Amino acid sequence: MPVAAGLVAGSAHRQLARSLGCAPSTVTRLSPRLGRHALLYMARALRRLGAVREPLVYDDFETFFGAQDFAVGLGTAVGARSWFIYDVEHALHHRTGLRTRAQKLRWEKRLRHMHRPPRGAHARALGRVLDRTLARGRRSSLLSLLSDDHPGYRRAVARHPLRHRITHRAFANPKRGGKGEPRSPAAVRRDRALFPVDQLHALIRHSQAHHRRETIAFGRRLNALLERAFLLAVWRNFVKRRSERRSRAPTPAMVLGLAKRP
Repeated sequence: MPVAAGLVAGSAHRQLARSLGCAPSTVTRLSPRLGRHALLYMARALRRLGAVREPLVYDDFETFFGAQDFAVGLGTAVGARSWFIYDVEHALHHRTGLRTRAQKLRWEKRLRHMHRPPRGAHARALGRVLDRTLARGRRSSLLSLLSDDHPGYRRAVARHPLRHRITHRAFANPKRGGKGEPRSPAAVRRDRALFPVDQLHALIRHSQAHHRRETIAFGRRLNALLERAFLLAVWRNFVKRRSERRSRAPTPAMVLGLAKRP
């Protein structure tokens, strides 16, 4: 429908309402409904797919919700060969980076009215993804996991009750030079291994209005972030071809045999 197409094309709610000739509240009302439909569609597709038969590339997409004081990582699990988005999970955590004294006081004031973000959120988020992924396969099936060297990912694998079925390869995030400078061998290895998830995160920045770096836009609710994430996952998996330059390129769902056409 036009609202779904506009949401994954980078339009904000008011821009989309002007284009469609409706009230902004209509787009705001339809957006979460589309997200819930996308979540159901993904669940049915994964049930039909069964076990993951390719390496899984995992990383967190860092963003905000409600205000820039509230940071959240959207953990994305992507197929290394098919580029299929298998799962999306959230990890609430403390905001990183430097903060002014006024920002610290504002943060402490806001904490009086909400729960403090739990420790180890990234490890728990990946643990939930591993639970769902391993439950879809046979008891003897193995899972190959690729990620960067975030300590939370290592803890999630080391503490998982089915860790004997998981092969984890972590790639360090090396220091980068200036723009145009050649990459180090470690950076080349890391970029090649994590390309599917890096490409997805660049696509999210480009095609989601509330995640753009050039503005201070961000989602207002955590539920809204997840609903939009699953809507984009369905579009990426079943509608968007793997290549914009090749008209006959398959979608990720076509690579896995879940669909015969976009």
